[in-house]
Formats: sequence, structure tokens, C-alpha cells
Amino acid sequence: MTHADDVTWMERAIELSRKCPLAEGAFSVGAIIVGADGEELAHGYSRETDAHVHAEESALAKLPVDDPRLAGATLYSTLEPCSERKSRPLTCTQLILRSPIRRVVIAWREPNLLVADCVGVEALRAENVDVLELPELTKRAREINAHLFR
Repeated sequence: MTHADDVTWMERAIELSRKCPLAEGAFSVGAIIVGADGEELAHGYSRETDAHVHAEESALAKLPVDDPRLAGATLYSTLEPCSERKSRPLTCTQLILRSPIRRVVIAWREPNLLVADCVGVEALRAENVDVLELPELTKRAREINAHLFR
């Protein structure tokens, strides 16, 4: 994927995040899984299927864990995958690490707002997942979460 491709997919993920039902104390996040061929495999957004589902979790749940296309796929998430969570047994970081996905692109890191120290990026990188940050899209991804910063 080129940088322009990464920006285009992240812009689509940001648009998906606008579909999230607003929730106090929860980020609105969009995620898209794109195959090595540049085709969308799945997408998801926060609270898409229930009040606790996260975007990455929603997108990953739409594909079989053994889907061979995941090995060359990139997961785009508008926010750093969570590394701590109360509502589910597995974090989004753990779900990604259990998949064959080895490339993740994010728009911004989770601020110390709801979790004291999110370490999703560090945990992914420690397991040889290539994580790319797109700081030029941070502002757009963050604007959707303005309700958390009031």
C-alpha cells in the first residue's frame, strides 16, 4: 500500500466512525480491514452490533479467523487498538494478535482520558506487527470524539 492508499482508507474509516451511536465515556471509532489486493474485506465501528463492541472487534468478527486473506491484510483504525478493557475478555490488541494481520494503520493514539496508559501500539510492535500512524488525520478522527473532551 502507498501512503496515498493508507490515507484514502483511513478517510473511509473516519467516515465510518461517524455512524457510531454517541456514548459518554466511549470513543467513536471506525475500522476497515483491507486485503493485499486493495479490496475491502470487512469494516466495523464502535457500538455497531451492541453497546460494548469496538470497531476492530466488529470488523474482525465478520471474517473467519482462518481466512487466508488476513495474512496480507491491513487493519485501519481511527484510534489506537485498546490494550485494556472491562466489557470483554479480550482487548482489540489481543484480537489483532490472534489474527494473521501484521499491519495496522491508526489515525491517533488513545489519549490518557479513559485508560491511564494505552499500550496497543507498543504491544503490537513487540509482536512484529507493523504499525503506521497518520498524524495528518488525527484532528479529523479526534473531532468525532469531541463529546469526550468537554
